[in-house]
Amino acid sequence: MYTRRQFGRLTLAGAPLSLMLGAINSKIGGVQLGVQSYSFRDLSFDAALQAMVADGLGACELFAPHIEEGKTNVPPQPSQAGSGAPPRDITARAAAREALRQWRLTVSMDYYKSIRKRFDHAGVDLYAYNLSFREDFTDPEIDRSFDAAKALGAKFITASTTLRVAKRLIPFVDKHRMIVAVHGHSNLKDPNEFAKPESFAQAIDMSQWFKINLDIGHFTAAGYDPVEFIKQHHEQIVLLHLKDRKRDEGPNVSWGEGDTKIKDVLLLLKTQKYPIPAFIEYEYKGSASSPEEVKKCYDFCKQVLSS
Repeated sequence: MYTRRQFGRLTLAGAPLSLMLGAINSKIGGVQLGVQSYSFRDLSFDAALQAMVADGLGACELFAPHIEEGKTNVPPQPSQAGSGAPPRDITARAAAREALRQWRLTVSMDYYKSIRKRFDHAGVDLYAYNLSFREDFTDPEIDRSFDAAKALGAKFITASTTLRVAKRLIPFVDKHRMIVAVHGHSNLKDPNEFAKPESFAQAIDMSQWFKINLDIGHFTAAGYDPVEFIKQHHEQIVLLHLKDRKRDEGPNVSWGEGDTKIKDVLLLLKTQKYPIPAFIEYEYKGSASSPEEVKKCYDFCKQVLSS
């Protein structure tokens, strides 16, 4: 059941109007909470934005496949959402990749501005744009990606990328003077991956425009303590991903069932007043719909921070 205010915002999320509602406040105990739209990867962008409003989350890190190629009314493809690619031959995959590249190179920046307006009308802050630069990105494609992030009004780009690709990004971050926050995983075997504290340090040393998007679940699964890392490097961290995982490359699990110190991290942000927003990334296999599972995670955070 939606309140009258939520219903109004849901309408705005689906059909932009000239009147903008006030922003949704999801700052609890001084800690800005939000959601990675990847959490709603089973939903279209339109439905995901409505879910954010219904859940009462006022900040979003936008997962690029939710809006790319203008497909805002269908969920991301399985391969884009990280849940496996459907069987396709090499030629078809190459054609799809080239089509995406051409779309990125030719789409009007007005399209991205229209996406920002939809967030504004819904009362949700489009905080960051999650676009993961890969080896197959061309230089013009990289350059245009920064233009897209600016048109969206994102504060910075978050990227699951590699050290090798990060080196390619240096002239672009310097040119656009825009932060790229590198996102880590738990693959300790590949030195090209962001997983160890040392890999994040290498990125920070490359350019003043590289910062850290710390995923506390992946960091725990890699065998590290996110609380201690945040204490030591909070000035370089611009965004946290909240999830629960088991140590030793363990699985994503429902919050409270893993080894990740979610509660300790939230209380650290609160007591130390670190200006680092913490975004829910629902990635475990839940029993309910993605909006319901995200709300459970949000309620967990509220309970911790309200105590």
